[in-house]
Amino acid sequence: MRALTSLFDRLVQRYLPDAFLFAIILTILVYVLGVSFTDSGPIEMVSFWGNGFWDLLAFGMQMSLVVVTGYILANTPIVKKALKSLSSLAKTPAQAVILVTFVALIACLINYGFGLVVGALFAVHVARRVPTVDFRVLIASAYSGMLVWHGGFSGSVPLTIATPGHFLEDLMGQVPVVETLFSPANIFIVLTMVITLPIFNRYLLKGATSSHSASHIPEDDEQDEEPVVKATTPAEKLENSQIISIVIGGLGLIYIIYHFATNGFDLNINIVNFIFLFLGILLHRTPKRFLDTVSNGVKNAGGIIIQFPFYAGIMGMMTTSGLSEQISHWFISFATDFTLPIITFISAGLVNIFVPSGGGQWAVQGPIMIQAAMELGADLPKTAMAVAWGDAWTNMIQPFWALPVLAIAGLKIRDIMGFCVMILFFSFIPIAIGLLLF
Repeated sequence: MRALTSLFDRLVQRYLPDAFLFAIILTILVYVLGVSFTDSGPIEMVSFWGNGFWDLLAFGMQMSLVVVTGYILANTPIVKKALKSLSSLAKTPAQAVILVTFVALIACLINYGFGLVVGALFAVHVARRVPTVDFRVLIASAYSGMLVWHGGFSGSVPLTIATPGHFLEDLMGQVPVVETLFSPANIFIVLTMVITLPIFNRYLLKGATSSHSASHIPEDDEQDEEPVVKATTPAEKLENSQIISIVIGGLGLIYIIYHFATNGFDLNINIVNFIFLFLGILLHRTPKRFLDTVSNGVKNAGGIIIQFPFYAGIMGMMTTSGLSEQISHWFISFATDFTLPIITFISAGLVNIFVPSGGGQWAVQGPIMIQAAMELGADLPKTAMAVAWGDAWTNMIQPFWALPVLAIAGLKIRDIMGFCVMILFFSFIPIAIGLLLF
């Protein structure tokens, strides 16, 4: 394991380009594949790319706010103290990796956006507590929490098919979460991941080829206590007024209570951002302190803003040209009722590299796989969850979701990808066992 980890770490350090260039290479690859293997011509593929280029604007804004609002909340004095207190549980590098992995897994089971931010920010605090830990391994461990998100409470596939009127209801009906999220297969996979992945990640420390410890940890440049400011003008008095923050923050809290009272435990990405934003306003106490933190936080969102449109273009080419459908049909051409879930899982993992959006991938691949399951007599809920787990699985080698984590950590994708490849190989085992034997 040490040799393999060291090998992949060296390879990606040497050959893997920046995440932005990775998106460019994927764009060119999908363009060539579309021209070569579909009926789409060169100009048509360009049009598919351009027409889809802006389809993720809303989602890109959501993910930018995940980073910014998470940074705002994490840099409030009370949250920083809580994170520092929890990080004190780690005394050694091994304990640091285990603790960060466990916290990230639990947070991502609750909500993927919440888990991404909490995992990365907590990793930074743990690294400051244990500066001898390899920071790259620690951030890779934080990102590994994304492996379980689609088997958790924010999983787009199980939540979609449990919603009345979903687009495949005529084909498969409404599937309650007891048959997907709380099925024996999903429970086995999630529990196995939560128990074994922290231990596995701990051994990745042995394969690190270079030390990325204290000098690579982002500095704690935020003050724990609000500085005393003597306001001399009406404008400065407003900027330093705690009343302003209390009023607008209070309105936000009222809406949060109303949301959960009327919708139940609906912890979607918008309400997570809303909670982070208004708690940040309240806990920073004054508009000035809040805005100063915002200025620092927005620096972390640059990669997301510029790269998400390129992935939207890739998705446009994949879906409109029919390339994603061809990939799915090829995989199911040799499936049986027993092997369809695992084949669906592998094909979903491949498609996810080019269409890294759970909801978008289900819209493309779901109808094909569910129709195949009906024709073969395979388990429909398990087939749907196979798509979900395939989508989550190859997130480990797809920089799309790593961008918020890397932004918070101040690292590049090549810094963590070698370890993520090892996590990808390991996670295949419990997922495959769950889909085949339960």
